[in-house]
Amino acid sequence: MAIHFAQTEIIFKLKNKQVLKTWIKKVIENEKLNLGEIAYTFCSDDELLKINQQFLEHDTYTDIITFDYREGKVVNGEIHISVDRVKENAEKFKTTFELELHRVMIHGVLHICGYKDKSKLHKEEMRKKEDSSLKLLSTI
Repeated sequence: MAIHFAQTEIIFKLKNKQVLKTWIKKVIENEKLNLGEIAYTFCSDDELLKINQQFLEHDTYTDIITFDYREGKVVNGEIHISVDRVKENAEKFKTTFELELHRVMIHGVLHICGYKDKSKLHKEEMRKKEDSSLKLLSTI
């Protein structure tokens, strides 16, 4: 049971790693699931675009790609996040980089927990879960 953080081809230092690990674990437990292995990789726009093209056959930039390896009630997965895109989205949505990063980080976990975001209804549900998860973070 572990959460791992890494970065590739960029200089990036994640703050408060232990707090974030505790938070992610609590979000998973609140979903009545168990933490297995989650690996976060923080990368550039170009690197995430390559992953998007190679594995999903999409030729677009994105902020996050999640690979769900969940086994029953055990949450396992890989979450790749473009730091470039998070910075741009923080400006676009008039929020801080850190808040946008945390939203994207938990978004990936929520996907592995079974939440979708393709329809309008699913997007609304996902946003509510992100918001409640961010409130939980502020209590840790």
